[in-house]
Amino acid sequence: MKKNYLDIIDPIHDFIRVYEHELSIIDNPIFQRLRRIRQLTGAHLTYPAAQHTRFEHSLGVMHIASLAGHALNEKKIIKLDDIKILRLAGLLHDIGHGPFSHLFEEMIQEKKISHEDFGKEIILKSEIGDILSKNGFDKKLISRIAFGDSKFQYMNEIVSGILSADMMDYLLRDGYFTGAEHAKIDHKRITQSLDIHQKKLALERSALYSFESMMYSRYQMFKAVYFHKTVRAAEVMLLEALRLSDDEFGYTSFNLNEYVKLTDEYVLSNIISSTSSKLKRARQFALDYQNRKLLKCVFERILTSKTNLQKTRTDELRTSISKKSKIDENEIFVDSSVTPSIPLAPSKNESKSIILITNENGKSLAKEIPISEIPVVSAISGFMNILRIYTHQKNRKKVEIAAKSILGDLK
Repeated sequence: MKKNYLDIIDPIHDFIRVYEHELSIIDNPIFQRLRRIRQLTGAHLTYPAAQHTRFEHSLGVMHIASLAGHALNEKKIIKLDDIKILRLAGLLHDIGHGPFSHLFEEMIQEKKISHEDFGKEIILKSEIGDILSKNGFDKKLISRIAFGDSKFQYMNEIVSGILSADMMDYLLRDGYFTGAEHAKIDHKRITQSLDIHQKKLALERSALYSFESMMYSRYQMFKAVYFHKTVRAAEVMLLEALRLSDDEFGYTSFNLNEYVKLTDEYVLSNIISSTSSKLKRARQFALDYQNRKLLKCVFERILTSKTNLQKTRTDELRTSISKKSKIDENEIFVDSSVTPSIPLAPSKNESKSIILITNENGKSLAKEIPISEIPVVSAISGFMNILRIYTHQKNRKKVEIAAKSILGDLK
């Protein structure tokens, strides 16, 4: 009898089962493009094995969403057809990512666009949507669940949020490929312990310690990997190259046909091979990035306040440090890396509570617990805000003295 599925070997999940209708999406060039977008942008210049991509992460999210769906199905909460929809939403949740993943996101945010906007366009208006419709799926519903705005809140939360398949896969995968020991999480315990209360995703209280461990792992990964000073040095350079070349290449023009051509190497080679005199600086940044000739961090401070250093403030700092050090502003880079310590809910608001289920004498009791009442999670809640000043090696001492003089008392 012919199999209607394929098992893909994966170092994180051993095997990921893919069904025929999913394979028709995966084999499409628009999805295959994700193979050429690294999950962690410039992290491979610090952690050499971090070459993994959005492609295998998307397969992993589909797999964990499926585990969560089957756990809920065994509890007679959702139907098997719902699992198919969850799998597709997990598979397509990152379909709209641009080159260099979240770094490109930093650039397009300035134009009030996100990778999710591109993702919706791809699902609704490209061949991907046609494949979904041909296989009898509602592409609008899958798009809404993938990007957290369907009326089925628990399905949104399985894909993105504080108990999401997305976070569980990226922590496991990023930890594995960077070699960081911080990301050891018990995703099977969490998915098996999922429940639903009043249409919201809930967790059995017995798995609370696994949830606490996952939140702490994420916090540690931001400090040790995602916001590592050398990783960010590479990304600051790449961001500068992208900004300087955007007018020439129109990366942020929101033209879908052009957008789906953009991958890490395509963009990098475009900048490096350009002969335009306007792109001299962009070309040099791209070459230095490629050759790992990175900017040097001369000042670092983890800020305790929740205040995000907005671009206007970072521009002021750049000007002040330039005047004090007598180094050209274009040689000084102020990087403010900010993230909520607790993942955002699908609504993009801060997650403030979790629903815990206790089973006593055959009865289920649900209680919504504020994050502030979970000691380990409460201790890290708020915002992680790391301010750094970078410059080229030749300017290092002068910029360091000026930065410390201006920012020494910053908290």
